[in-house]
Amino acid sequence: MLPKYTVEYTAKFRKHAQANHYSTDDPVACEEFVEELLERGFALQSIKHEGVNLPKHEFDRIVKTAAGMLASKRICVTLGIKPDEERFRFGFAA
Repeated sequence: MLPKYTVEYTAKFRKHAQANHYSTDDPVACEEFVEELLERGFALQSIKHEGVNLPKHEFDRIVKTAAGMLASKRICVTLGIKPDEERFRFGFAA
């Protein structure tokens, strides 16, 4: 049985690149994983849903959501505020 979501990414080292996969059936877990890739600077190759590459607009939506989650966390830590206050002041999703 195919997992619902598979994220393909590359960890780049000085002269070597290793292709990796992360699979989950949970769309929120997929977004959280993409958030971690953004935070660590890994190259995101593709996101597949049931073995098929997501359409560009869905791929972009997941990346945008993950970027908002990352921005929210960084703002909360930097300003020492709670997610509710961050959402009210800056509007990112926590």
